[in-house]
Amino acid sequence: MGAPRDIMTCGCGHHIGPREILQTSLYLSLLGPSFVYVRFRCGRCKRVGEQLVREEKWNRAMLRHESAALSAQERHKFEALGPITPAEKIDFHYALEKLDSLSAPQRGKR
Repeated sequence: MGAPRDIMTCGCGHHIGPREILQTSLYLSLLGPSFVYVRFRCGRCKRVGEQLVREEKWNRAMLRHESAALSAQERHKFEALGPITPAEKIDFHYALEKLDSLSAPQRGKR
């Protein structure tokens, strides 16, 4: 297998790298090969493209790790919050219901 960047190219000929990938999805098939759907924005021509890549040729290293997007300070602050408690979930649910009931009459006035 070649380098991961050789798997996908844009119509303009540019090799697609990990930073240009916007979305991936897995298409499983019972009878034939499974595919990975990849949506990307070309770094050269700025077009959005899509490709299906066979799962065995897809290199998971092409994906960015979202955890790397956080700084050490942000990660520490997030971890200090702890897990979401059931009481917080209930409070959030009621806050959403209240928000929805508040926005409904305003839509009719406009």
